[in-house]
Amino acid sequence: MQSPDIPTAPGAPPPRLQLAGITKRYPAVVANSGVSLTVQPGEVHAVLGENGAGKSTLMKIIYGAVKPDEGSVHVDGRAVHIRNPQEARQLGIAMVFQHFSLFDTLTVAENVWLGLDKSQPLAEVTRRIAEKAAEYGLEIDPLRPVHTLSVGEMQRVEIIRALLTNPRLLILDEPTSVLTPQAVEKLFVVLRKLASEGCSILYISHKLHEIRALCTACTVLRGGKVTGVCNPAEESNASLSRLMIGAEPPALTHREVQTGAAVLKVQGLSLPRQDQFGVQLIDLQFEVRAGEVVGIAGVSGNGQKELLYALSGEDQRAAPAMVQVAGPQGLVNAGHLNPRQRRALGLHFVPEERLGRGAVPTMGLAHNLLLTRDNAVGAGGWIRMGQLEAHARAIIERFHVKAGGPHAAAKSLSGGNLQKFIVGREIDANPKLLIVSQPTWGVDVGAAAQIRGEILALRDAGCAVLVLSEELDELFEICDRLHVVAKGRLSPSVRRAEATVERIGEWMSGLWHADVQAHLAQREVAHAEA
Repeated sequence: MQSPDIPTAPGAPPPRLQLAGITKRYPAVVANSGVSLTVQPGEVHAVLGENGAGKSTLMKIIYGAVKPDEGSVHVDGRAVHIRNPQEARQLGIAMVFQHFSLFDTLTVAENVWLGLDKSQPLAEVTRRIAEKAAEYGLEIDPLRPVHTLSVGEMQRVEIIRALLTNPRLLILDEPTSVLTPQAVEKLFVVLRKLASEGCSILYISHKLHEIRALCTACTVLRGGKVTGVCNPAEESNASLSRLMIGAEPPALTHREVQTGAAVLKVQGLSLPRQDQFGVQLIDLQFEVRAGEVVGIAGVSGNGQKELLYALSGEDQRAAPAMVQVAGPQGLVNAGHLNPRQRRALGLHFVPEERLGRGAVPTMGLAHNLLLTRDNAVGAGGWIRMGQLEAHARAIIERFHVKAGGPHAAAKSLSGGNLQKFIVGREIDANPKLLIVSQPTWGVDVGAAAQIRGEILALRDAGCAVLVLSEELDELFEICDRLHVVAKGRLSPSVRRAEATVERIGEWMSGLWHADVQAHLAQREVAHAEA
């Protein structure tokens, strides 16, 4: 692994990071093949590639979490052999993972403190977390246990933990998926400021417009190999897509359809928080009709998790009539029904937590089908493995999941590929009502277009779809109507044609009451003039 230090021109600073010929092989796949990458001081450098292209493996090599089989790593012109994340942090390298490395039973402050120099007392770290959270607009309570956080809030903890180390090289994996458009702009200001102070940033995102707006260089990976290096500011979304997946993603056809009867009706849903860190749901009212996609936007931690639990049946505290789902003879009071009983009514559900809730990490994909299917279970509880394997293989092929077959452990898949399998599993069930949280979080542009296309196809076939997402572009692309959730309250719905990113962004801060009144007044004036 060791190689000579890199010579540089007199007076010129060496590259902050230089990789040469990095190769990493696994039994079933070559994750990286001869990858070379150079990042200059103060550069915001994007690493772009479809799911399974080798991005995460490469970042873990830089961070010391994975050992390469071949190649060399230089930091500031000096050859290094990074054996673990602790050595990476000593070199000034910090990383925010897409899959988080947090201990559920510890508080936010304790988790952050574990990754820092222990010379700082826990109380000082707690104070610094609060300061950083306020400075960067990443609201979090340092004393909250991690198991009470939503996925989005966990991502905020990871970002703050990285920033507290004052890194010289910061690796960010999908950092903006939990932020409002206004908060994204604020984060970009922070990242540009860090870059101006000499910090180099490796930025992984599937949001091509973000890469074009923020990054000054881009390395593209496909199939574990470098396929291009470019300045993203000089590229279009289409040209970046072609570099990444070899083609432009298919355009979505979003046609107006006639909606049918209500399939989900929520009326007066109020639930006290289950613990001191939860969010109270306050008088939620909405419905989803057959043949429409309804979106709920919001910053993570504003009641989405509590609403999803109440709708899926994991939380059965609601009065029966507060949640109604269509049955054979009309709406059925379902607030007291468990998840299996709701599935019998045609309700299928994709949670935001891929590992642990959407899939059992150590089980194969075929066995993970049993979480929401029982058609492969025969008399006496015997599992028909042949039928289960064929079913899993069909989902893998239909949704282009990169996996080692139907028996590949869920945890062995990249985040995007596991997401494709879980979403595919529920869409394949032909639901009457599909509730999906963060449908394309961490999924590349090609796969995201496919998932969104499948959701629209379900809608066109008469399915009612409820999508909870912090990805506003996604909601604008697939939804017919939009709500916003903030502090446990739900805004009125607004048709997609009448919504704007700025308006929804303001509503995500809870500022919809005056806006709604003004909008209603304008409509009354227009109606009177007509």
